[in-house]
Amino acid sequence: EDNELEDIESLLERIEDPRLAPQSQGGVSTDSRPLLYVEHRNLNPENELKRYFGARAVLGDQRPRQRQRQYVRSMWLTAPKNTWPRYSKTGITMQLLDTRRGVQHFTFEHHREYQQVQFKFLDAVESMDPNNIVLLLQMNPYHVDSLLQLSDVCRMQEDQEMARDLIERALYSLECAFHPVFSLTSGTCRLDYRRPENRAFFLALFKHLMFLEKRGCPRTALEFCKLILSLDPEDDPLCVLLLIDFLSLRAREYTFLTRLFQEWESHRNLSQLPNFAFSVPLAYFFLSQQEERPELERSQARERAARLIQLALIMFPSVLMPLLDHCSVQPDARVASHPFFGLNAQISQSPALNQLTSLYVGRTHALWKDPAVMAWLEPHAHEVLRMVDARDALVQEAEHKRKIRYQSAPRNIYRHIILSEMKEATAALPLEVTSQPVMGFDPLPPLDSIVSYTRPERTSHPSNESTLSLFFRSLLPNFNLQGDIRHDGDDEAGAAQDLNQGVNRLMAAMRDMLANIQFQEPPREDNPEGDGDWD
Repeated sequence: EDNELEDIESLLERIEDPRLAPQSQGGVSTDSRPLLYVEHRNLNPENELKRYFGARAVLGDQRPRQRQRQYVRSMWLTAPKNTWPRYSKTGITMQLLDTRRGVQHFTFEHHREYQQVQFKFLDAVESMDPNNIVLLLQMNPYHVDSLLQLSDVCRMQEDQEMARDLIERALYSLECAFHPVFSLTSGTCRLDYRRPENRAFFLALFKHLMFLEKRGCPRTALEFCKLILSLDPEDDPLCVLLLIDFLSLRAREYTFLTRLFQEWESHRNLSQLPNFAFSVPLAYFFLSQQEERPELERSQARERAARLIQLALIMFPSVLMPLLDHCSVQPDARVASHPFFGLNAQISQSPALNQLTSLYVGRTHALWKDPAVMAWLEPHAHEVLRMVDARDALVQEAEHKRKIRYQSAPRNIYRHIILSEMKEATAALPLEVTSQPVMGFDPLPPLDSIVSYTRPERTSHPSNESTLSLFFRSLLPNFNLQGDIRHDGDDEAGAAQDLNQGVNRLMAAMRDMLANIQFQEPPREDNPEGDGDWD
């Protein structure tokens, strides 16, 4: 049985190998697909793990059990688990808004019953007690925002397995609500982050890819990153452009990163982001080291890497010294003593630029530790210092750009830094961001949100009311112990007065009855809450 499985796995790998994919008549292979095309097979982390460790090590003893497993709906984003509660419709649906220039715009919608659960969830969040969210999930096990918020609580309590499981369950709940024509892989389906109903999908995908990256599945995480970017490539609400270069390098998808840079540089100015300025030449360097490539391609990659890394060092000189420090590399005397790369380069830059450089160094420094990379970087740093001493025009131009640009960071960059939890960048966040509460289910909501339904205002009642009065008010919302009548009309006032007088008489009788009742304390139990199994 194992041998048969290995044969099937090897056959599937040969079929899925892009080098063996059939070419079109023009000789163009799979590179002709859209840049943000998402491959279905790359959304499954088990496929990546099987490439690393083999099918037998990944699947283990799951094969016999799967034959007896109940039928579950096949999903693309995550695999449903037997331990999850039985799924039933939650009240979330997806609608197609319009189609413009071959791009389809969708939105999630909350039905009335889901809105009521959402209001209860907001009450639970305001109570600052995670147990209230747990209780809500017992009754509504697939409420997405509750799953996102509780996942953050589990992660802070070091329960990574449960935190990841809750995110996967949220993705499953949202995928069950997809519109029939919504496509994850085409790269032509859009969701507007300004609509609160859509944000949970963005956030669940982002948190899921972070778990995948930590789990050692960078190729799968990159595919999810492409998916997030394809949902809103223009606004990029979670600013995954600050992350996609790192995942590309970790997954060794150097060609994708260089293609992204070539196609988007003209209209997105990717070179003005420190992560692209440094990661793209690093990708070209790695391409130049691949011996299976033709010598002409390797030499072209070396030339592009040299030109781009020098431009990066000129544009962002504050990156070099922290990068060397994180890599435990001592620079030579010339680099260490030159003021261009010195402490002044970090102090003089704006806070917004400091956040970008700190994020990049903290996230990607491990990729630069390779001795071959450092040996390649050193002569280019010396060449940049020669240009600085010669007062090259490029150096003056870059200094002018740094002063004009990076005055303040847009809100999506702050949102990305908060979600990434990179301590180097979080420490550089401005006070107006750190001083406000940030909720895991909706960090830094857009200022121009498109609200489709609003939470009803909670009526404030006098604080001097007795417990019994509050009890009756919960049963009879119009009840008024003090007999205050709103004189909107004589008939309505008279009816309200009769109702209040009747309830007052009932309360007087209740007081007499309760005065003669003695309550006995119930026996204590070791586990009053039950077994706590809320799944």
